Amino acid sequence: MAAKTQAAALLLCLLISASSATTYSRKHRRRSPCRELTFFFHDVLFNGHNYHNATSAIVGSPQWGNRPRGEAVQFRGRGGVRRPDNGGQQLPRAPVGRAQGMYLYDQWSTYGAWLGFSFLFNSTQYVGTLNFAGADPLMNKTRDISVIGGTGDFSWLEG
Repeated sequence: MAAKTQAAALLLCLLISASSATTYSRKHRRRSPCRELTFFFHDVLFNGHNYHNATSAIVGSPQWGNRPRGEAVQFRGRGGVRRPDNGGQQLPRAPVGRAQGMYLYDQWSTYGAWLGFSFLFNSTQYVGTLNFAGADPLMNKTRDISVIGGTGDFSWLEG
């Protein structure tokens, strides 16, 4: 009799746990893979007066490096980046995410930078991050930045 009671109690526990697991299971939305994505970065350098609109600032540079933009040689050490980025070239459009990272100006003869940052999407269309790193030749008409990985919708992404 005790064995039947224990078996019935075990069966009852299994049924309760199975029904509660199916009740609280989360439904995953099937997302189609992103094949092509285009967005633009807008960077407004902090100049001491525009703290409401600035998206990046000079973190460190030599004493002779913080020169006005009109002078011939301009060198910035490190820039802390936190850019509101949007889906078009015009700044007033709604942001789709933000970039967090840094860039270093690393050449004397021409303007060039090395950058590394993560782009965090905060839109309903895309969820996750993209990670970028590499050289950024600023004087080239078109520039490509290496994508080294991602999370969320961009997991296992490279290229």
